[in-house]
Amino acid sequence: MSTTILIVDDNEDIRYTLNEICKFANYNVIEASTGRQAADLCKKMAPDLVLLDYHMPNWDGLKTTKEIRLYNQRIPIIILTVDERQEIANRFLNAGATDFALKPIKAPDLLSRIRINLKISKLTEDRNSVYVDKGINQATLMSIKNYLVTQKSPSTINEIQQNLPIAYQTVHRYLNYLEGKGEVEVISHYGKKGRPKNMYKFV
Repeated sequence: MSTTILIVDDNEDIRYTLNEICKFANYNVIEASTGRQAADLCKKMAPDLVLLDYHMPNWDGLKTTKEIRLYNQRIPIIILTVDERQEIANRFLNAGATDFALKPIKAPDLLSRIRINLKISKLTEDRNSVYVDKGINQATLMSIKNYLVTQKSPSTINEIQQNLPIAYQTVHRYLNYLEGKGEVEVISHYGKKGRPKNMYKFV
């Protein structure tokens, strides 16, 4: 099963570097440039781990950690910071962070921390948690969700299928699955003639 990492940093260059490191290790990646966006993506995309910058405008890393922990107690959160003070570390640990990586980021160290945190998370995962339904592939599901969440306007099945290496029937089945879970809204678009065209967007 594929692993998805959420990268959160207001610096585009740093996001690019972290993205390359994670993709080198064959992780799927989603990105957020603000803490508020990160919290929203955590709800919608349910990533396996969060790489979170400390110093960001509006919602800093501490605020973002607290917001994520309001509805997700399990996901590992690794804080990226140049600040080595113990008092800062204590504040983050009390807020729910699980680990720290010092900037400038060193790829071997970061990947080691990611692997350890993912392993611990899997070992401590609540056995009563809801697993993906039978017949639904997690990687395919994440691909479709990742596409939809990056679109500014609703998409048709054809548009999704053309942008992803997934068959039309498969896209349709997964969209029905997401609609049933209340994660996707179906919008009927009426043209000048013919049957209405269904379009899909995240709720």
